Amino acid sequence: MSDIRRTLQAAVTVSLISLRAQGQSAESDPAPAKGEFEAQPLPPPTEPYLVPDIPQSLADQIAVRERWLTLKVGIVAIADYSAFLQDDASVTQVGKQKDQWEARAARLMLRGTIGREYRVSYLVAAEYKGFESEPEDLWSLTDLSATFPIAGPATQLTFGKTKETFAYEMVGDAANLPHQERVLSPFFVSRNVGARLSHVFGEGQRATASVGVYNDAWVNGDPLDSSGTDASARFTALAWDEAEGTRFLHLGIAGRYVGADENTLRYKGRPESNVADNYVDSGNLEGDHAWHLGLEALWNQGPFSLLAEYQYAWTHAPNEGDPEFSGYYLTASWVITGETRPYDRTVGYARRVMPKGRWGAPELVARFSHVDLDDRTVDGGEFDKTYLGLNWWATRRWKLGFGWGRTWLDRSNLDGVTDSFHTRFQWVY
Repeated sequence: MSDIRRTLQAAVTVSLISLRAQGQSAESDPAPAKGEFEAQPLPPPTEPYLVPDIPQSLADQIAVRERWLTLKVGIVAIADYSAFLQDDASVTQVGKQKDQWEARAARLMLRGTIGREYRVSYLVAAEYKGFESEPEDLWSLTDLSATFPIAGPATQLTFGKTKETFAYEMVGDAANLPHQERVLSPFFVSRNVGARLSHVFGEGQRATASVGVYNDAWVNGDPLDSSGTDASARFTALAWDEAEGTRFLHLGIAGRYVGADENTLRYKGRPESNVADNYVDSGNLEGDHAWHLGLEALWNQGPFSLLAEYQYAWTHAPNEGDPEFSGYYLTASWVITGETRPYDRTVGYARRVMPKGRWGAPELVARFSHVDLDDRTVDGGEFDKTYLGLNWWATRRWKLGFGWGRTWLDRSNLDGVTDSFHTRFQWVY
C-alpha cells in the first residue's frame, strides 16, 4: 500500500504544480518545420480528445514572452508498475525481483531565452525525490545549462550540466521513444558537466554534428587529477527524406572517450526496467580509460518505423585482459491510426507521436535487444531480451503503455529466464 500511496502522492503533487505553472516541456514540443530552429505551436485538434487535457490556449496565456525574456514551465510525470516472473536460475543469479509501483519521473523545468538581438537559451530542470522512502534531498538538479548561438542559430555552444553527445537512446528524450526503457545504459551516462558544440548543416538541415568535453569534478568536490574526463562526438545525416518528412532514413555514428574516475571502470545494466537489479555487471575494473563506438539508424515509412542502435566498448584494463563489451537493439513500431513520429532535424532524432483523432493514436511496438559484458576474465554476464508492447498516445501529453518482455540471462554458469510486465502512465507538458 505504501507504494500505491506514493504513486498517488506523485499524481496529486504534479497536478497541483500544473495548476500554478502552465508551460510546455522540451519533450512535448513538436519538431521544428524544415529550415526552422524553433517549433511553432500546433493547431488545436479538430475534435476534443476522449481523455481530457489542459488546453494549449491556457499555456499560451501564462507563458512569459517579453522582448528580453521568454519563459516556459514544463512538467514530466511518469508512473510505472512492474511485475516479474522468474525461474529458479534467475533468482539465483540476480535475486528475487520485487513487483512494485515507481514514480519513474517527476520533473519540473524552466527554460527560455534571455536577451533581445542576441538571445541566450537556458534550461533548468529538477527531479522531485519526495516519493522515496528516505530521500537525502527533496529535489535533485537534472539540468542546468546555457546555450549561446554562434553566428546564427545553426551553430550553438552549450555550457553546464547537460547530456553528452552520444547514443540515440540518451540524446533523445525517454518520453519520445517507442519502447518504454533504455537498454544500452552500460555505455552512456545520463548527464555530465562540460561544454558542447553543435551544428546543423545546410538550409535543408539534413545533417548534424556535435562534440563535447565533460568533467564533473568541481561539482562533486573530487580532485581533478582523479576525476576522469569524457569526450564525445556524434554525426547524423538523412540519407533520404521524402513526402514532407514522413518517409526518411536517419543514419548516425558517435564516439566517446571515457576517462576513469580514480582509475576504475565499471559497466552495468538492467533489462529495460528501472526497478530491476543489474542483470549484467562487470564489477570494478582497474583501468584509466575506454573507447566507445555507437552506430544508429532510423527508417520511417509513414506510420511504420525501425530503430536500431549498436554500441561497442574497448576498455584499457590490463589486469583483466582489456575486455571488450557490446550491446544492440532493434525496435519496430506501427502507429495504427497513421500518424508519423515527427523527425527533429535540429538534433537528429524523432520526437513523440502527436495524435490527430479523438481516440488518440495506438502504437504497436516490438523489440529485441542484447547486452554482453562477458569477456576475458570478466564474468559480467550477457542477456537477450524480447519486448512486445502497446502505447496509447491518448492526447499530445498523455500516454498509457503496456508491455511484456522475456529476458534470457547467461551469467555465473547459469541460464536464467525472467518474464516482466510493465505498465506506464505518462503526462508530459
